Amino acid sequence: MRGLVLDLFAGPGGWSVPLQRFGIRDVGLEWDEWACKTRAAAGLLTIRTDVAMYPAWIFAGRTRGFIASPPCQAWSMAGKRLGLVDQPLVHQAVADLAAGLDTRDKLLTACRDERSLLAAEPMRYLHALNTVGDPAWVAMEEVPDVLPLWRQYAAILRSWGFSVWTGILNSADYGVPQTRKRAILLASRVRTAEPPTPTHARAAEPESLFGPGRARWVSMAEALGWGATDRPVPTICAGGGPGGGPEPFPSGARKTLSDARARGTWTPLAGDVVLSSRREGAGWTARHGVRENRATDAPAPTFTAEAHRWSWSLRSNNQTNATVRAIDEPAGTLFFGHRANECTWIAEPPPNTAVGDAAPPPPPPIRITAAEAGILQTFPADYPWQGNKGQVFSQIGNAVPPRLAAHLLAPHLDHSFNPDDFALAA
Repeated sequence: MRGLVLDLFAGPGGWSVPLQRFGIRDVGLEWDEWACKTRAAAGLLTIRTDVAMYPAWIFAGRTRGFIASPPCQAWSMAGKRLGLVDQPLVHQAVADLAAGLDTRDKLLTACRDERSLLAAEPMRYLHALNTVGDPAWVAMEEVPDVLPLWRQYAAILRSWGFSVWTGILNSADYGVPQTRKRAILLASRVRTAEPPTPTHARAAEPESLFGPGRARWVSMAEALGWGATDRPVPTICAGGGPGGGPEPFPSGARKTLSDARARGTWTPLAGDVVLSSRREGAGWTARHGVRENRATDAPAPTFTAEAHRWSWSLRSNNQTNATVRAIDEPAGTLFFGHRANECTWIAEPPPNTAVGDAAPPPPPPIRITAAEAGILQTFPADYPWQGNKGQVFSQIGNAVPPRLAAHLLAPHLDHSFNPDDFALAA
């Protein structure tokens, strides 16, 4: 019976969360110790293994669906991008594997980044599965630069009888509070492969003769439940993030942001969102700094003058070209795993503050918590992350957003997408 959904490079469960909501359990292949522990804590089936070493033939005749999100570090804008240099070798590996030839060892010796060839691993499994007519459908996801490779996969899959679609999707168009763009491949033996219909847009669309228009992109404030629209800003207990749980950063600086939210010193900008990523130069650190170890007994600043209420933004990392987004916008792409890739909340005076107007100093920048990052990636607020803060952040940054995955998977599973099943705020 072909009922198995196989999930290569499964990570902490970005694809598994929506599958669970649809009443389906996947079998994830994953090597990272802490991602496997997170999956175990979430009740997900996992084989801890090196995907490149595990035999593919054992899944033949059993597999209904096939999912793959190969590691993106070799290709990502956040890394050295040696995968682009190795791209001809990866294309060669895919062509050879599709023909039943395993030349990986030879090609690996020529690769600049040993992780590059992992993007060819899905073809090894697909070739083994195709010999018995598996799988019925395929869904794969990677960073945008991998799109040419997905097109090569698509040509091979079409020769095997699949309908295939490839392209770049923006996660924000599907209700993810993050403008994370990803190269997607969708294939099916039983239906026409096509991208899911977007549910959100940069600006809300009016109702028409064809039905309701798309909703406005989900902002960070809305996702986190921080004063979005007419809802009050929640008070966050000392030592915990939104919804409770341990504070990932042993610092009193978190209290500054908590107090600012609770006192209403953060205010959303009025009107429809106009997405405007601001790039700051090297002088940003000198102006702001990042205070992670503020004394726990230090008083949080108070802001009583209405003219000096601060607006919060999220800075995507501490590099010079970092994206800075206001909290009433979606976040930029969240990626972690390196000291330079640390997201911080920064406070700025509202745009209408008069020049020379006396104002207290802004609260210091505050590092995003793992709980906040997980919600912005659309994992459940109570997701049982395992490991220290660095290990958790790495899992979050490498995962596919579950809400995007739900949109990609639903048509293959003959399942209607219910937004209420994937609520963002705790």
